[in-house]
Amino acid sequence: MLENIKAVIFDLDGTLVDSMWMWKQIDIEYLARFGIELPPDLQKVISGMSFSETAVYFKEQFHIPDSLEKIKNDWNEMAMGKYRNEVLLKPGVLDFLRRLKERGIRTGIATSNSKELVRAVLESQKVLQYFDEVHMSCEVAHGKPAPDIFLLVAKCLGADPAECLVFEDISEGILAGKAAGMRVCGVEDPFSTEYREEKIRLADYYIESFCEIWE
Repeated sequence: MLENIKAVIFDLDGTLVDSMWMWKQIDIEYLARFGIELPPDLQKVISGMSFSETAVYFKEQFHIPDSLEKIKNDWNEMAMGKYRNEVLLKPGVLDFLRRLKERGIRTGIATSNSKELVRAVLESQKVLQYFDEVHMSCEVAHGKPAPDIFLLVAKCLGADPAECLVFEDISEGILAGKAAGMRVCGVEDPFSTEYREEKIRLADYYIESFCEIWE
């Protein structure tokens, strides 16, 4: 998997950290403030969108009267405590990051999350120092499945896309990595279990845990 790879780029939520469980509950609680029930397909619809794109979708789709900045700030406030105190690394992640550093392979994060929450969880789990670049989809024109965020991170890492390996837990992220011309490894996550076969089909590799890579 790591043959001829000079840089590894990770998605964050559902890939490096076990956090997808909390976002559905936040959506339920947030929409309830406006007397709106959670649409059953909401998580799939917004999957891969950047933090800002998701805020635009909520404002337009649910006619939220608040500004985009207030919407995003409210989400950050609702999630911050969980990212600092409850969200954990997925099994095998820390050992994998250490081994990549030992091999001199550069690392980056390409996430749809907000800068504040990303920093909070990386600092809480004491892994910020393992990443050479951390970038959010809000920095580019289009979120996943567009390749923009992966191309940005590869450029910042000084790596050709063909020399990059991506780890992703959702189909939109896998498609984004492939569109960027990179090799992609799908990652198992309970949140996307119903799309498991699709993820396996789209990706070059598939793991249930990062512990598998060195077995």
